[in-house]
This record gives sequence, structure tokens and C-alpha cells, in this order.
Amino acid sequence: MVEGQSDREMEPMWPSLVALLAAGGLYAALPESLALGPRWLLVALVLFTLAPSEILHSRGHHKLCRPIGFFVISAVTIGMIVSVVLLVRAIPAHVVDPEQLLQSATALWVTNILVFAVWYWRLDAGGPHKRSMRDEHTHTSAAFLFPQMTLPRSKQEKWSPLFVDYLFLAFNTSTALSPTDVPVLSRWAKVLMMVQSAISLAVVALLAARAVNIL
Repeated sequence: MVEGQSDREMEPMWPSLVALLAAGGLYAALPESLALGPRWLLVALVLFTLAPSEILHSRGHHKLCRPIGFFVISAVTIGMIVSVVLLVRAIPAHVVDPEQLLQSATALWVTNILVFAVWYWRLDAGGPHKRSMRDEHTHTSAAFLFPQMTLPRSKQEKWSPLFVDYLFLAFNTSTALSPTDVPVLSRWAKVLMMVQSAISLAVVALLAARAVNIL
């Protein structure tokens, strides 16, 4: 099937934009000592790109919309990683009280899920636009083997993962530190999942546990 001949309905972008906006809001809620620059900066960046991204997407300018999305998610990812590092350094320095440590660890753990859900959604099988142009989502073009892809063709015809599927995958990765029911096929996805699991392990096992012990 040649791309562009599919009648599949275009996947909306708003779930990923809401996820990024939520991640920016969580970042803004962090203590100033755990933020890189002004805490409102990421929220402003996401809000500033919402309108042009939606306009470009609705008008079919997907090649222009794609780099904007990658720029925003990269900025949010960098901010999150820097905050995790600052949080690790804050424990022995005692610059953040125990209650704030717990709240910050929780905010960063949730941010980790949202950020990597957007990464998986944007990168898998060429991104949402290319996925919507295919009649079916198969392992030959995908980075993840979702359970629906293993069903007989007649039952999984025209199935394609939506943002919630990648959100579920990211949630499982942060909680179980593994992909659980979704095997990982590509190397880039394995690298991203290792990074996400490492961040989750640092936040939950090290930071949150330490904060509880010193309450």
C-alpha cells in the first residue's frame, strides 16, 4: 500500500499537546532551586507553539509541524533531566525540605511518563502522520509490538496506536521499569526506554525513598 492512499482518519494532536502542557505545569510547580531558569518558561514555550502547531496540522503542513514538535519536546526533556540532577544534589545539601522533596519527586515522575509518551508517539513508525497514511500498523514499520498487532489480520485490520497507547506504554515503563506487554523492536526505542527507566528509578527508588526516611 502506497502512503497517501489510505482513508484512515488523521490522528489529532491535542492529546500530545495537553501532555506537554501538563509537563510544563508540573515543572512550574517545582521549587526554584530545582528549576533551570524561570519555572514558567516551559509552560510559555508550549503555549506559544500550540496555535501554530494546530494550524499547520489542520492545513496539512506536517513537515513544518514536525520540527516544532521535536523542539518543544526536546526542551521539556532537557528541563526535566536537569531538575532530576538538581534534585539528586539537593538531598545531601538539604536545600529542599522533606515535604518539597516528596512533591518534587512525584512531579518529576509524572513528567517522565508524559514526556516519553510524547517521544514514543512522535517517533514510532515515522510519527502520527505517517501512521495515519498506512492501512494497518505492522511490525515491519513499528518500533513497538502492541498486542493488537499479533491478532489475525481480519481482527486487527486498520488498527493503529493512538496517544493513549503510548501513554500506557510509558506508564508501564516507569512503574515496572520494563515494557511489560509491548515488546520493543527498534534500537532507538530501547535506548529511550532505558533512559526513562533510569530516570524513574532515580526519582522513585532514591529520591522519594530518601525523602520519606528523613520526614
